[in-house]
Amino acid sequence: MGSDSFGMMMCIFVGCLAAVSAGNFNEEFDITWGDGRGKIFNNGQLLTLTLDRYSGSGFQSKKQYLFGKIDMQLKLVPRNSAGTVTAYYLRSQGPTWDEIDFEFLGNLSDQPYTVHTNVYSQCKGDREQQFHIWFDPTVNFHTYSVLWNPQRIVFSVDGITIREFKNLEAIGVPFPKNQPMRIYSSLWNADDWAARGGLIKTDWSQAPFTASYRNFKADGSRAWLLQQMDSTNQRRLYWVQKNHMIYNYCTDTKRFPQGFPKECAVH
Repeated sequence: MGSDSFGMMMCIFVGCLAAVSAGNFNEEFDITWGDGRGKIFNNGQLLTLTLDRYSGSGFQSKKQYLFGKIDMQLKLVPRNSAGTVTAYYLRSQGPTWDEIDFEFLGNLSDQPYTVHTNVYSQCKGDREQQFHIWFDPTVNFHTYSVLWNPQRIVFSVDGITIREFKNLEAIGVPFPKNQPMRIYSSLWNADDWAARGGLIKTDWSQAPFTASYRNFKADGSRAWLLQQMDSTNQRRLYWVQKNHMIYNYCTDTKRFPQGFPKECAVH
């Protein structure tokens, strides 16, 4: 794709984000379900989602995005959050959708959150990596980012890269690059699988559960479209994966007894 047509595609789908679109939740998002459990406060600067025993809640972006850098600050459900999942992801429409996932799996009060990541292309996922991050994500807001350009998808937490998924179409690995995506988030009950494979159930005496969001930012500037992984980010990625990764599909021999997916030789 030439640079002119690439820029035109960005302009069409990202709403001509020449630089940074700073998020007012009233202007950028719609609360789509939850019957009043999703709320926007402070003139659009703060959004909360709530889960109780009857329902969770969720929102989605008004715009669609094709490449760029997406930042969102989240403060996750505190205390005993086992069984709850806070999902924050990009997804396209249609039967062969693409998707880029952050999911935060709650746990008992003295146990760490699990940060679950996945990449779908043409409705095929199964590319999970999971992490225990190095702080309590329920005390303060932290920034969770997705950098998505034609060469790579980079997941980061507070500016520290935790995962890179490269475009390996050259060896037959599908990569999401043609379908614009909306941003979605939801808070829901997943106690059939989320905490120790469903062994720990949601403690509804702790409800309502609330996750909070602020400082959304979408940056479609050309710098992000050409962004590479420099040596500093490579070192940070190595540190995170060595010290904080708890699951990598590329090392799961029980799941792939006949051999790992093609991308595992590179990632």
